Amino acid sequence: MKNFPHISLFEELNAIETPFYLYDMNLLNRTLNKAKEAADKRGYFIHYALKANNNNPLLIAIRERGFGVDCVSGNEVSKALEMGFSPDTIDFAGIGKTDEEIETALNAEIFSLNVESIEELEVIDEIAGKIGKIANVSLRINPNIDAHTHKNITTGLSENKFGLDLTMLPKLVDRLHAFKNVELKGLHFHVGSQILDLNVFKELAQKASQLNHYFYNQGFKFKHINMGGGLGVSYKNPSNESIVDFEAFFKVFEENLSLPQGMKVHFELGRALVAQSGILITKVVFVKKGLTKKFLILDGGMTDLIRPALYQAFHLTENISREEVSETYDVVGPICESTDCFGENLVLSTSYRGDLVAIYTTGAYGQVMSSKYNMRDKAKAYYVANGILYTEKDYVHAINAEKE
Repeated sequence: MKNFPHISLFEELNAIETPFYLYDMNLLNRTLNKAKEAADKRGYFIHYALKANNNNPLLIAIRERGFGVDCVSGNEVSKALEMGFSPDTIDFAGIGKTDEEIETALNAEIFSLNVESIEELEVIDEIAGKIGKIANVSLRINPNIDAHTHKNITTGLSENKFGLDLTMLPKLVDRLHAFKNVELKGLHFHVGSQILDLNVFKELAQKASQLNHYFYNQGFKFKHINMGGGLGVSYKNPSNESIVDFEAFFKVFEENLSLPQGMKVHFELGRALVAQSGILITKVVFVKKGLTKKFLILDGGMTDLIRPALYQAFHLTENISREEVSETYDVVGPICESTDCFGENLVLSTSYRGDLVAIYTTGAYGQVMSSKYNMRDKAKAYYVANGILYTEKDYVHAINAEKE
């Protein structure tokens, strides 16, 4: 209970059907402001990684800060446009863009398609020619950097499904002049997610500078360089580390990027912007006594938050109904999978059937990755702003009323 910031709303929350996601809009706005302040002072531009969370209230707040959007599907491009983001702030990454998705992006005249293979570049050039468009393209290069993160979210090493390998650059350079329907706008990098070691970004900045110099010497003068994202957050201490140090993050690039004058620097941040604003609220269904341990069985499971099952990810978990003598539990969900486990040997207040349990730092890659496996209903979302609890519809209405 000591970490839960909305205890004054406990009775209202206890009346809501669980599980549900609870978003702290005041914390989100403070986080966005800190990121914008640190980026603006250096002339950097942020694209929000839409895959992290696509809830409308969050996207409204992000759009109002003047951020762009980083998309990884045609539907995400359409969503960004629907939410009012300007096409010239939208980039589109992803290794498997379909013809239809490419055409959607070309017709919208977005900022950039981030190309991840020579084969993709050939298809983009062909489609652009057929529909009479010039494709704005950036080249995603794998700088062969170890992000020192979970192997399933490392994306910048050689022989990876993402990006163009360094060994392919001479062949790529030889081919680039042959494409008549693309305009090369920039370079793009992304080495992984949940990166806490800033030295990884220092190495990235230095290698990116070298690679841009390589292309410059080949006659390619790019207008921008996209350094990707991947900045991690604290999953163990969310209440005391609720906003990441954006100043330190951007300072690494300021001190280690060496680029031609006038070249714009872009980033794509997701988790660092929205993760701490979200909490999954779930309820104890049973406390089951095993032979040597106790199982805390919740009504929320891997269908609501898959990160622990998928990445063995840790999320701080807390009983918010009571503060009693602590006990040790395996905290599990109701799904018919042995991997439906939020954590083993977790210490919580002594828990009882009907207690509410909060699982923190779920604003990124939480609700957006949910499913209806076992025919389970998806968790709804609620929003807290200035101590008031809202549904999505009521929250959007309230912020629109403030603007009138």
